[in-house]
Amino acid sequence: MLAAMHDEDEDERAAPATDDDPQNGDRWEAAQEGAELLREGDVAGAVAELERVVTREPANEYAHYFLGAAHFEAGRFDRAMKAYLGAVQIKPGYLGALAGVGHCLRMLGRHDDSLRVAKQILLKNKDDAEGLHLAGLAHFARGEGAAAAQYLERFLATKPEVEVGQEVAGLLEVLRGQFEKLDPDAN
Repeated sequence: MLAAMHDEDEDERAAPATDDDPQNGDRWEAAQEGAELLREGDVAGAVAELERVVTREPANEYAHYFLGAAHFEAGRFDRAMKAYLGAVQIKPGYLGALAGVGHCLRMLGRHDDSLRVAKQILLKNKDDAEGLHLAGLAHFARGEGAAAAQYLERFLATKPEVEVGQEVAGLLEVLRGQFEKLDPDAN
């Protein structure tokens, strides 16, 4: 993720799994006002609302997840990581939150740790779009072009949201040397 994407794809990564927990839907619903504020671009409002939900319902993994997304959007990667980790502690198999942790690590310059998180996700699902994206970006940040291209091409095959797909296609062009060099004397 080059930037946090807060759209229907974000909701799909955060959405409750179909399990036997009857309160799962209630926890999801409790986090939706904050998630909607985030989608509308009201990051401060989303943080305030989601912090209220987390205080009221500390075991609400979705509130923790969207709070992480809001802090990520604001560039507060340390706070985002703490919130995402809260979601993972509540629900260890929460791959969307785990991917959030990985992206925070990447944005904090901890590329090796970010890559370890990506591999952890891909061990659970070798075709997980967020895991592939994270692995590609971590390899790119480490200067490992061939590995980055391999993961990013697999990510594109998952048919990601248009904006993210365009960003990844641009990275692949850079990796392949398929970009026009700017003429510094052109202006």
